[in-house]
Amino acid sequence: MPMDQRTCLVTGASRGIGRGIAEHLASEGANVVVNFRASEQEAADAVEEIRSNGGSAIAAQADVTGRREVEAMRDLIHDEFGEIDVLVNNAGITQDTRFEEMTREEWDQVMDVNLGGVFNVTQTFFEDIKSADEGRLINISSIVGKQGNFGQANYATAKSGLFGFTRTISLELARSGSTANCLAPGFTQTDMLDEVDDEIQETIRSEIPLGRFAQIDDIAAAVRFLASEESSYITGEVIDVNGGMDL
Repeated sequence: MPMDQRTCLVTGASRGIGRGIAEHLASEGANVVVNFRASEQEAADAVEEIRSNGGSAIAAQADVTGRREVEAMRDLIHDEFGEIDVLVNNAGITQDTRFEEMTREEWDQVMDVNLGGVFNVTQTFFEDIKSADEGRLINISSIVGKQGNFGQANYATAKSGLFGFTRTISLELARSGSTANCLAPGFTQTDMLDEVDDEIQETIRSEIPLGRFAQIDDIAAAVRFLASEESSYITGEVIDVNGGMDL
């Protein structure tokens, strides 16, 4: 199905990588749902930006950790656009601290959003994806899920969990002709990275063979490909977008 006939839901899409993904999909003609938890104005700005460029988009509030909120979001989307064809699980949080000092609450919060939220949203929209003409599930993981990262035991564990989840769901979707894939971005130039000390940024950059951080467009372009017809024979894969960091 051409992108201009698809409806795409992007979770955590009010800013950063999620917003970039939403804008890329909308630029291809898709109906786009900009999910947000609390950043209502930022989500409205993203929708306005898409519409000002001729795209079709709505904002939909839902905390992905709340099953009832996710189901209410589904009803809103179905009323506006009908069933979705593409789900991009992007919403996630960090609670960084050394493992020996990490509280169970910090562990649970990251698991609840980064894995529990993926469970809630995917299961709620599973029939949509399964019944779509070549439906697409795209999970946004991280290079941290492959390599680990100091002070991010909770985040790394959750992000690596997406690998097994994606591969299993790809098997369950295969007979319907729908696919499930996972992206593992490297360090990406976002507001979150801007908060990292310059010296630490330079250390990270020195370990990237391509010599630069990813731009949001690098990640969004990869998602756009996986959401398109051209990716129809790719499923169950973890695709690295990290400038060669794992070589």
